[in-house]
Amino acid sequence: MDVGGLLQSMVDKGASDLHLRVPSPPVLRIDGELEVLQDLPPVATKDVEMAFERIATPEQRSKLLKEMDVEFAYGVPGLARFRISAMRQRGTLSIAFRVVPFEVPTIDAIGVPGICKDIVLEPRGIILVTGATGSGKTTTMASMINHLNKSMRGNVIVIEETIEYLYSNEKCIIAQRDIGDDTKSLDSALKHALHHDPDVIVIGDMADIDTISTAIKAAESGHLVMATMNTGCAAQTIDRIVDIFPFENQSLVRSQLSQVIVAILSQKLLPKAGGKGRVAAFEVMVANQEIRELIREGKMSDMLEIMKLDTSGMQTMEQALAELVKKKVIKKEEALIRSSCPERLEGLLKGNKSKV
Repeated sequence: MDVGGLLQSMVDKGASDLHLRVPSPPVLRIDGELEVLQDLPPVATKDVEMAFERIATPEQRSKLLKEMDVEFAYGVPGLARFRISAMRQRGTLSIAFRVVPFEVPTIDAIGVPGICKDIVLEPRGIILVTGATGSGKTTTMASMINHLNKSMRGNVIVIEETIEYLYSNEKCIIAQRDIGDDTKSLDSALKHALHHDPDVIVIGDMADIDTISTAIKAAESGHLVMATMNTGCAAQTIDRIVDIFPFENQSLVRSQLSQVIVAILSQKLLPKAGGKGRVAAFEVMVANQEIRELIREGKMSDMLEIMKLDTSGMQTMEQALAELVKKKVIKKEEALIRSSCPERLEGLLKGNKSKV
């Protein structure tokens, strides 16, 4: 199997992922849809094993033998970097490749709301980028780190399951830690980062009580913490964080969050109207005095009302979807499918303020 040729084809076709799994031919994911490479023969067990041997280090092979799955980064000079996920299934090896461009994206280039240029320069607090798996959270986070790196001096520590984008020191000095290779766990790395004189700590995923507790403490002590979460909107994100804690601690956690939250970006990735490429739609919640009071009181259901009437840069997901439809970037039908409140979206598209 010509792994190099498959990776080249993946980049040439603009695919985000490549799957090698017995007994299917290689499969690409292009603009969110799976495309079987029917002109290639089915993948055999020995093909996948040999492909893994070619791209993995001895340590990564050993980890696969012990744990039955492994993730790591792999680079092809002049082409791209790839995030590799290998696992056993039905006695055979399955490999997924996710492309990561060499060039770190800019906020403007990928359509991240301009207010994020100001948000990421905040001296302390917590910034969350949320959305479903594969919605582009890592790319959005990378664009914000890129802007920070070009705009102000600071010590940035990035902790990821697998390092994706590589950053060069510009105004900032940036340390990137790979969980597994550079540190044993996210929780351990986060705690040690606090003793490494950081200005900004970036976490690949904030999902458990220990990580969330340490992130809140870091923000309270004067650091800026950036993280991703697999939640659907700002209100849901706050509730998810609070609900992780025992009931008797939830009031305190709400109070802490109300003081440290800077902003929550929630995003969805949609196919472009032209049929090629995808675009992100963003809900943007920035913690002003009214938002902080709602978080403290647990009135998440009232958050949308403040967001949709705000003029400082906040917007609801329906407002973002409506704007993309009006600009003919995405189709109305696609927006309605992805909307959590189609009636509200319809009202926005018709200009009926009473329905939004």
